[in-house]
Amino acid sequence: MHSIYIETTIPSSYYDNRPEPEMVARQHWTRQWWDGLRSNYRLCASVAVLDELWKKPHPNQAEKILLLDGILLLEVTREVIEVAEVYIRNYVMPADPVGDALHLAIADYHKIDILLTWNCNNLANENKMEHIRRTNAMMGLFTPAIVTPLNLLGGE
Repeated sequence: MHSIYIETTIPSSYYDNRPEPEMVARQHWTRQWWDGLRSNYRLCASVAVLDELWKKPHPNQAEKILLLDGILLLEVTREVIEVAEVYIRNYVMPADPVGDALHLAIADYHKIDILLTWNCNNLANENKMEHIRRTNAMMGLFTPAIVTPLNLLGGE
């Protein structure tokens, strides 16, 4: 059974009620994957995801957090933080030590098969994958597939 790291945009998209067509589609695909296929995977997240969801009040905040109830929370160790810092120093990820760099570092360090996200700017971005792979090879780290729920549903 493949492991999946659930990044913050997944519970956020599950409960996103914005009317823009792209957001409606993301919510549909997220719910379709979550409700129909998540049981085919071993799910995990981290305290970093919960921290982002708790950071400031927003619609459906409690429901988003509850969606992660019972999911394994991976440790954010000193080594994970050091990996995130390497990503930032090498311009692999933006200079936010508790954002995308941290999520990628957690998934890589814990050898998670898939990082699931709707962040197509910094994570699920094919243009960044080679840079991520090279940086991880330099550190001897595993590189997960970084995909969206649509990808797991068989879409492009």
